[in-house]
Amino acid sequence: MRFELRSVTAGYGETVALREASLVVPSGLVVALLGPNGAGKTTLLRVASGLLAPRSGQLLVDDRDVTGFSSAELTQAGLCHVTEGRSVFPSLTVRENLRMFARPGEEREALDRAVDAFPRLGERLSQIAGTMSGGEQQMLALARAYVSRASVVLLDEVSMGLAPIVVDEIFAFLDRLVADGSTSLLLVEQYVTKALAIADHVYMLDRGRIVFCGEPDELDADALASSYLGASA
Repeated sequence: MRFELRSVTAGYGETVALREASLVVPSGLVVALLGPNGAGKTTLLRVASGLLAPRSGQLLVDDRDVTGFSSAELTQAGLCHVTEGRSVFPSLTVRENLRMFARPGEEREALDRAVDAFPRLGERLSQIAGTMSGGEQQMLALARAYVSRASVVLLDEVSMGLAPIVVDEIFAFLDRLVADGSTSLLLVEQYVTKALAIADHVYMLDRGRIVFCGEPDELDADALASSYLGASA
């Protein structure tokens, strides 16, 4: 599935956080969205998943205009948004969370797929999700993308606050998620080197505008460092 934002402007109240941003997530590929804090990355993902309505511009799925669709409608169309923090139901067990994520009639298979991806979840099926460690909750959140068979997965800082060994496990999972070419990723990630290592295309946001679009090896390292250090401001 090909997903596109075309000339999207969005914001909160009188604040404009995204200005005429255009971005394409080709079918089966990984797109990294980079930029300093406050650049508009989370806003872009919120627009893409229907959590925030754009003020202007379009959202397209396989060239079909889905602008104005709710987050539930976009989920049905094949999108999955793993938000910053832990996108789980903390008062439910791990098993109940996975059943919530699964397609109707595929609950048993969803459990098997999740445990295959993250064996640690198999040891926690009866545990209340909110009582697990941060890393385990993030594994559960990511399993949602796997068991729901999403075509486009939007990931917002999924490694934030996690131990390096857990981050490595999560990125190994992301490699498996896209291995067969049926899933695309739009990835916002603080570990820039890890994001670039799996990305096919890169976009950079600065103060709400797309300032770079290309392949990872076309990205200027000095410009990237300056952006994250705030020199461009």
